[in-house]
Amino acid sequence: MSEHPFRIANFRAYWAARFTMTIAQNAMIIVIGWQTYTIARMTMSPAAAAAQLGLIGLLQFLPLFFTTPITGYLADRLDRRWITRITVSLQLGCTLILALATWQGWMSLPVLFTVAVLLGLARAFAGPAFSALTPNLVPREVLPTAIALSSISWQVGTIIGPAIGGFAYAHAQSGAYWLASGLFAVALASLMLIGKVPQPPRSSAHPLRQIIDGMAYVWRNKLVFGTITLDLFAVFLAGTTALLPIYAHDIFKVGPQGLSLLAAAPAVGASVVALFFSVRPLKTNVGPKMLGSVLIYGSATVVFGVAHLIVPAFAFEVGIAALAIAGGADMFSVYIRQSLIQLYTPDAMRGRVGAVSQLTISASNELGEAESGFLASLLGPVGAVLVGGGGAIVVTILWTYLFPAIRNARTFDPSPETIKAATTPEAQT
Repeated sequence: MSEHPFRIANFRAYWAARFTMTIAQNAMIIVIGWQTYTIARMTMSPAAAAAQLGLIGLLQFLPLFFTTPITGYLADRLDRRWITRITVSLQLGCTLILALATWQGWMSLPVLFTVAVLLGLARAFAGPAFSALTPNLVPREVLPTAIALSSISWQVGTIIGPAIGGFAYAHAQSGAYWLASGLFAVALASLMLIGKVPQPPRSSAHPLRQIIDGMAYVWRNKLVFGTITLDLFAVFLAGTTALLPIYAHDIFKVGPQGLSLLAAAPAVGASVVALFFSVRPLKTNVGPKMLGSVLIYGSATVVFGVAHLIVPAFAFEVGIAALAIAGGADMFSVYIRQSLIQLYTPDAMRGRVGAVSQLTISASNELGEAESGFLASLLGPVGAVLVGGGGAIVVTILWTYLFPAIRNARTFDPSPETIKAATTPEAQT
């Protein structure tokens, strides 16, 4: 029987670091969104304030967009443990700035925008290193279980983070940031406990050639390319995170505590799915099941958008339920996508492929938040959610036919010929 990932000390330290880091990130981010919108509403219309939320997402995305080629190269070239440690340290510094600004009363939109850029930079380097580090910590045969457990740490942290962030902010406005600072410190200490891990072989090729090779691999491996781009377009269109402050403030009228519940709802559904997969890993028909989960994600997003219109007496409750279903469906897709990307990619390329994946994830999240905010300023929040959820459904149907490798994927185990064909340009026809 394969060794369980939690029996491996390095993985336990990694899991603890990701768990505490995720709580800190979400406790901080939910308050950043609330502060941005409330500060903007003091002098701006709801439409203009919504655009400020979009700008926060855009400022987090741009550093990642411009640094993606080098972040993946460094994750394959340097010790991945130290990259994660440095990026967590940068996030700790950002949180301390926000805590002091709020506590001392000099918080403003320019401060929030500046920190958003720094957080985007930290996450740009952290993403490829964290994702590429996981396969170095556990045997290949238990990697899907490790990915599910890692997803649990992320999803449970996503549940706890907004909840404690919202309640801490309601108690003391700087409280959420001080709490996040302590959690980032714990994450950094946990990362320092990870011992020496295998490093991928270093290529003698020119750095630019290595960067190009990583991107070319993603293009040639149609299953990897299809799964990455499916997430890019579906979540980019159907993401609702940036609009939650508007729904909490102007539609449901539930305040910061209600906002924390809305933000935690997707993670509740996601955690249930991740916990199930950590006990019962998925083994068959992985591609078709991933496509089906994205369809459910888009449909649940549409229900959330119109909950206040179809059931006004229970709009908040139905909205939370819809977000929980969307979160569970998204986790289903994430579990399959991350397992396919990791197992269909050679270790020597995981950093560079992870950087491309991170770019699309950030584009679907941060840039998707920008798209949602700007679209809400034009169509209103309900129109933005309906367009996004419907768009995700359309994209999934298109990808079913454009990428037959996805719908034909039955297991997580690629054949040697598949890896060789995607790695060697000459093998392409």
